[in-house]
Amino acid sequence: RAKHQVACWGEQNWGEVPPGCSGLWADSPSPLQNFTKAGESDATRCATREELLRRGCALEEVVEPRGRHQVLEDAPLSDSAEQETVTQLAPQKIALWLRPGEQHSFSVRFKRAEGYPVDVYYLMDLSYSMKDDLENIKKLGNDLLAALRNITKSVKIGFGSFVDKTVLPYVSTVPAKLRNPCPDRYEQCDSPVSFRHVLPLTDNASEFESRVSQQRISGNLDSPEGGFDAIMQAAVCEEQIGWRNVTRLLVFTSDDVFHTAGDGKLGGIYLPNDNQCHLDTDGLYSKSHIYDYPSVGHLAQVLSASNIQPIFAVTGSTLPVYQELSRLIPKSVVGELKEDSSNVVQLISDAYNSLSSTVNLEHFQLPPGVSVAYESHCEGANHSLGGHGGVCSGVHINQLVSFTVTVQADACLEGPHTFALRVLGFTEEVRVELQTLCDCPCGQPEPNATHCSGGHGTLTCGVCSCSPGRVGKLCECELAEATDLEAGCRGRNGTGPTCSGKGQCVCGQCQCNSNVRGQHCECDDTSCERHDGQLCAGQGRCQCGSCLCDEGYTGGACDCSLDTRACLQDGVECSGHGRCVCNKCQCQPGYFDRLCSRCTSCRTPSVRAAGVGLGGAAAGFTQARALPPLLVAVTDQTSMIVLGLVLGIVVIGLLVIIAYRISVEILDRREYMRFEKERERAKGNEVNNPLYQSATTTVINPRYNED
Repeated sequence: RAKHQVACWGEQNWGEVPPGCSGLWADSPSPLQNFTKAGESDATRCATREELLRRGCALEEVVEPRGRHQVLEDAPLSDSAEQETVTQLAPQKIALWLRPGEQHSFSVRFKRAEGYPVDVYYLMDLSYSMKDDLENIKKLGNDLLAALRNITKSVKIGFGSFVDKTVLPYVSTVPAKLRNPCPDRYEQCDSPVSFRHVLPLTDNASEFESRVSQQRISGNLDSPEGGFDAIMQAAVCEEQIGWRNVTRLLVFTSDDVFHTAGDGKLGGIYLPNDNQCHLDTDGLYSKSHIYDYPSVGHLAQVLSASNIQPIFAVTGSTLPVYQELSRLIPKSVVGELKEDSSNVVQLISDAYNSLSSTVNLEHFQLPPGVSVAYESHCEGANHSLGGHGGVCSGVHINQLVSFTVTVQADACLEGPHTFALRVLGFTEEVRVELQTLCDCPCGQPEPNATHCSGGHGTLTCGVCSCSPGRVGKLCECELAEATDLEAGCRGRNGTGPTCSGKGQCVCGQCQCNSNVRGQHCECDDTSCERHDGQLCAGQGRCQCGSCLCDEGYTGGACDCSLDTRACLQDGVECSGHGRCVCNKCQCQPGYFDRLCSRCTSCRTPSVRAAGVGLGGAAAGFTQARALPPLLVAVTDQTSMIVLGLVLGIVVIGLLVIIAYRISVEILDRREYMRFEKERERAKGNEVNNPLYQSATTTVINPRYNED
């Protein structure tokens, strides 16, 4: 078999149909035959499979790289956590090559090892309503460790508490209340804090009980608590808490709801949570007055990244709220806490069993333009298909489950990328090294190839890269001669632009731009008419500026269908009032709708008696162009209805105006009569009212009394 090379231009966004690569030429005794025609660009070697085959590329010369993967690390899964190295997820590392637009699948396995270590951090609400609960929590250490040691030998437990931000309106800032927020001043309470880290993770139950027994209840003003601040600090302060790379449980106990992002503005706190650890030397969250509460989404992201599985142990009154919250936080559960927390050990044990029996495989750090789908194979356990991750529930210890992971890249990626697959609640990962196949494997370059005019260039992917001083598609001429040969690249009589302005003149021959061909690049296969934004309406092929329409279509843009079925009804074309053009009715004047079956300008037939005789009636009539009688009747009725509605509205409006004026007149008259009566009554009162009588003064002149 003759030796073959292939050509391809990569680093393109091929969309849903990746192109193949063609290189139809042979290094054999027969004359060399290039796949590209005169004037065609070498870029035409890269196209879809259908296009290459249509243009004469042999099937065996079409090179189509396909997606593939290679397992780089695949340690065996462990049965017990007592082994030196515990492996529960395999394989550990995969190299993946993807063809843009195509899907590729590989398998991932998981088996939960027996006795896998557990860390439990107990985060407790110490607002005053939790007073009874604290007394029971002080005795919790031994019972909780004993319950968890029935599952695994390696258990550690820690403790932290929270109340709320220490600013108004969350807590009272009166100095006396800050020192002792208890409602009864004779009762001693601790000062409120946003979050206090009390005890790092330890396997010493006595130490747990000792440190917790020193805690006292506190208090705040509003009902919602600052639990989100506490959860965030417990998650991001890994070193202070002492988290190990094992199963991490965070037990959150409260009897009330929570503040979330935005609530901090009530206290003048507007900076969003910065996702950083801010514990001082006493274990207190020192920046609660600066940063707002985290949002639910932010909290869910941090908990997932830290592999922390929250257990919300809350009282019945707040249970619905936390159930809704749990739906938004992956790998979390909610349990109902008795009013005095007496059932907390059983609740934590049940929650752990529920969490550990659910295997949820998800992806992290996915590159843009890449999507992942999952299919779960749970072998008897419950499973779910698709979604953001693969899920198997009800999985027992040492039960093997697997997932088919399907990856697709929509476009070429620049350089290699890496993303991770992880089972929530575990630190192990499958690292996937991803690259997109945007170049064709066309072999090693061939220096001094005979195909390139006897050794004047290097043959790479079917294309000659000429040696210095040589030019041409096959390096067939010297650079000094190239400028003298431009006349051969012009049109008739050597005039006009070289290569019609759509290519370059090399060695007296045109090398045309993409989609342009011909001896002088005179044929542009993208210059045809368009319809609805599509070249040749998508129903033909553009060839040298003209559309070659598919069968059943015609027109300059192949937008005219020769079918007439859309114009027919009961075998009549356009209801007899038009003609079918491009499978659409063109109606006669006055007629309209899809089948020309309606008319608005036509009139009712009129009949005129011409005469009456003794033996009968002789009549003549003339009939105008008319609508069908039923349509005319409907038109007349519509006119009468419209006229009646207009007159009715006018009459009703006049009646309303008249009634209004009459009522106003009656009210005015009544008010006037009432005024007149009051005035008459006032006159009668003036006679007897001393306020309205004139004062009379009698002056006695002593001169007149002398006698």
